Amino acid sequence: MDQNVVITLKNVDIYQPKHLVLSNVNLQIQSGEFVYLIGQTGSGKSSLLKVIYGELPIGAGEGMVAGFDLKKLNERDIPFLRRKLGIVFQDFHLLTDRTIEKNLEFVMRATGWEDKKLMNDRMLDVLEKVGLRSKLKKMTHELSGGEQQRVVIARALLNNPDVILADEPTGNLDPDTSEEIVLLLREISRSGTAILMATHDYQIIKNLPSRIIKTQTGSLLDNISL
Repeated sequence: MDQNVVITLKNVDIYQPKHLVLSNVNLQIQSGEFVYLIGQTGSGKSSLLKVIYGELPIGAGEGMVAGFDLKKLNERDIPFLRRKLGIVFQDFHLLTDRTIEKNLEFVMRATGWEDKKLMNDRMLDVLEKVGLRSKLKKMTHELSGGEQQRVVIARALLNNPDVILADEPTGNLDPDTSEEIVLLLREISRSGTAILMATHDYQIIKNLPSRIIKTQTGSLLDNISL
């Protein structure tokens, strides 16, 4: 298998829970690729993302994500798969009663980090990448929406993921801030992390074009144009 391919789905059927949502899905995403995922609400976008991060099992077909075989994935494997993935949601899911530092530390301890110096170095490194190094000690509620989403992206980068799955990451942001967040994600993809970004914001896609995949009438269409 090509070492640069981080997501492969071959002839995959996706059920939610017993209802067939997407059939015969074929998808390949390489390291460093930036891909938009579009489609109407209820067309299977979230189900596709759930298959990739191990929340939904695949029906028929084969799937590999970040070196994990989705057919053989069991409960014990899922935390290890998710360490290879960064997940960014529309709702920030930050701990609002803690500083940025404590938010990042919480995730690191939960994923097996122990060495305080290594943790501190990594926190500063990911905050530098998202332009928030100076905000380490700030409480999350003191940040703007765009800054909070940058913290979420920093959190997603902590474990050097092969892939970041971004589900409507600009849904709660104004147009200028949305564009900044997408530019940041594109910059991250250039360093080798694949980005799959679900969005309804076609203006962003027109301003910052890239490969587009679309869920439609039970299928996944690849390389479409708007």
